[in-house]
Amino acid sequence: MIEGDRPIFLQIAEMIENDIVEGHLAADAQVPSTNEFAAHHRINPATAAKGINLLVDEGILYKKRGIGMFVAATARDALLAKRKARFVETYLEPMLAEARKLGISPAEVTAMITRADGAIAGRSGGRMES
Repeated sequence: MIEGDRPIFLQIAEMIENDIVEGHLAADAQVPSTNEFAAHHRINPATAAKGINLLVDEGILYKKRGIGMFVAATARDALLAKRKARFVETYLEPMLAEARKLGISPAEVTAMITRADGAIAGRSGGRMES
């Protein structure tokens, strides 16, 4: 669903990325065309193409001339690596910087994470895989 202030082409790219990461689009699966994205989301086909081409430039998708765009064999692994790195930068580094300011040791942070994971698992019915 297209929403918010973020550029639409980035949202299109993220939708495709999410489908790959979640396993809805496997390696060598064909992705919807720019016209299909445009019609479904009521956006300009050029905007949809910009999002798709961004993923082509990153090696996540590849083009089969005259047929369409497909998921690269290494796409899921590449996206997971990219998102894990972003997770560290966005969440872990700021959290650890704040913990350091508060005098919380890495061992205490680990214990807090373990307790929080247990609480979340209790509410959702399962623990995260490690």
